[in-house]
Amino acid sequence: MKNIGFLSFGHWSPSPHSETRSAADFLHQSIDLAVAAEELGVDGAYFRVHHFARQAGSPFPLLAAIGARTSKIEIGTGVIDMRYENPLYMVEDAGAADLISRGRLQLGVSRGSPEQVIDGWRYFGYAPAEGETDADMARDRVEVFLKLLEGEGFAKPNPRPMFANPPGLLRLEPHSEGLRDRIWWGSGSNATAVWAAKLGMNLQSSTLKDDETGEPLHVQQRKQIEAYREAWKEAGHEREPRVSVSRSVFALTNDLDRAYFGGDRNSRDQIGMIDENTRAIFGRSYAAEPDELVRELKEDEAVQAADTLLLTVPNQLGVDYNAHVLESILTHVAPELGWR
Repeated sequence: MKNIGFLSFGHWSPSPHSETRSAADFLHQSIDLAVAAEELGVDGAYFRVHHFARQAGSPFPLLAAIGARTSKIEIGTGVIDMRYENPLYMVEDAGAADLISRGRLQLGVSRGSPEQVIDGWRYFGYAPAEGETDADMARDRVEVFLKLLEGEGFAKPNPRPMFANPPGLLRLEPHSEGLRDRIWWGSGSNATAVWAAKLGMNLQSSTLKDDETGEPLHVQQRKQIEAYREAWKEAGHEREPRVSVSRSVFALTNDLDRAYFGGDRNSRDQIGMIDENTRAIFGRSYAAEPDELVRELKEDEAVQAADTLLLTVPNQLGVDYNAHVLESILTHVAPELGWR
């Protein structure tokens, strides 16, 4: 069995070819897709977060709205860029959204990817401390966030408060029990995967990773997952960790599928530079008839190693078509792989 979720990049565009032409379209369609996905038996609804772009910025209103409209599906992010976040305020937002969904939040956090603007977090009033990088700043905030999610009091109460306080130091509210165990780190390298394991975070590995060995993405990810699980074991955590990988997978079952994605049949991994110093490998798409998809996914070592598969969806093609994409995988591919 494998958890299968969708991952939406949340694009919108005024283009006449887009079914998602405004931010309002994106938000309402995302809620509708999550509802449809739950009805189909999809396990998770996840969303990318990018600032200064026509995509989701602050994810918590959307996550809370989906939580209020659904009852079973996991609701998450992949990922929240911690360079932009106040971890204390984020604890309050996350706690509220998790309580609305009755404990279904699965928050992916990370340093984030290259952004639309230069050092965009500076516009939010943040900057690394002297001697730190922006990546250091993000990881420091994650550690603060995780500590606060434990729910221990840390703030000295006012001796003359407006409302009566419980005894002792005060914590941030609302507190959601168990959310600390449902935080994921979006890792682009083996080293940060090991770091995440030591801190007790679940692992998200996407279709983009530092090219550390020159091997195909799925092989590098499989080795990353193995390093993560070994570090988790060495850390002595009591629970079992979760691991997700993201893939673009399209079952070609009708003429519309073939028109949209038939050109991706021979897709291959690509190599590129995501900044001046980082060589990265970008994962291929999978697009084929269901029986061929089954064969190809069996050979994807990272997909086989992970317990959760996040299917990237072309959200600008509309709710109905994306529900069809998900249903095709659940109906024609997942059972043949033993995932359903």
